[in-house]
Amino acid sequence: MSAASLTSGPRIGFIGIGLMGEAMCRRLLARGHGVTVWNREPERVQLVLPFGATAAASPAEVAAATDIVLLCVFDDQAVEDCVLGELGVARVQDLANRLLIDLSTITPASTRDLAARAARQAGLRWIDAPVSGGPAAALEGSLTIMTGGTAEDMAEAAPILDCLGSNVTHMGPLGAGQTAKVLNQAIVGAGFVLMSEVALLAEAAGIDATRLPSCLAGGLADSMLLQNIYPRIHARTFDPPIGYARQLSKDMQAVRAFARDNGCDLPLMEEAAERYAAYVGSGAAMADSTSIIRLYEAEASTPSPRKKNP
Repeated sequence: MSAASLTSGPRIGFIGIGLMGEAMCRRLLARGHGVTVWNREPERVQLVLPFGATAAASPAEVAAATDIVLLCVFDDQAVEDCVLGELGVARVQDLANRLLIDLSTITPASTRDLAARAARQAGLRWIDAPVSGGPAAALEGSLTIMTGGTAEDMAEAAPILDCLGSNVTHMGPLGAGQTAKVLNQAIVGAGFVLMSEVALLAEAAGIDATRLPSCLAGGLADSMLLQNIYPRIHARTFDPPIGYARQLSKDMQAVRAFARDNGCDLPLMEEAAERYAAYVGSGAAMADSTSIIRLYEAEASTPSPRKKNP
């Protein structure tokens, strides 16, 4: 279906045209939805205008022109700025009962706080709906989406979320989707580190490291990480990126804080968070999130006082 043959569904606003936002916006447009967009860096908006999107000058202008607002931005502060800031969504009058679907990855506590403030200020209803799967899955409409909010709000959001994802799970009240995403990112971040270390070990051992995924297929070690991420890491094919290292590093810091807040001592999560912080600190903030193996290669060429086994 072309963007020209629009459905009679709700007018959609989309704030945040990053890697994932661009792909999700294009998916909605391809399915016939009218979409009004805004992004902090205006040049990113140009990526979706040829597909039929309409540009707005601010998040408030997006909200004024649409029925449901979707949001996919970098972190807690960016969500707050886009919703409650001077030119934010909540500045628009007559938003009572308007639905906001936050596709960003932020903390559960921030979700509950921002949703309460947006409800008081503008009568906004809120669903947290962080996503997983990467830009290719977003274009195909096969994302995994974990949600939090009321059953009534979920029913209204369902047609849009079902357009974007093939696995949409309502995990509970506000913040439950973000809690599930914390756990998702714990697996992803530690998994990317693990796949990098496995690749390095397989290469050093002298076997045909390319054959490892097929060799281990069906066994207990098999996984999407092994089948999809390990080959990318082993081949060092990191372009185009499926995500940015700064984003995953931010998420791993959130995993570490969430674990500590819940009284859990998780050394593996701590180490994975440290690995990503070091990689971003080395100047790789905008590198592909799976390219963490480059940190190991840099350390190997420049020995550092990292801990060693006795």
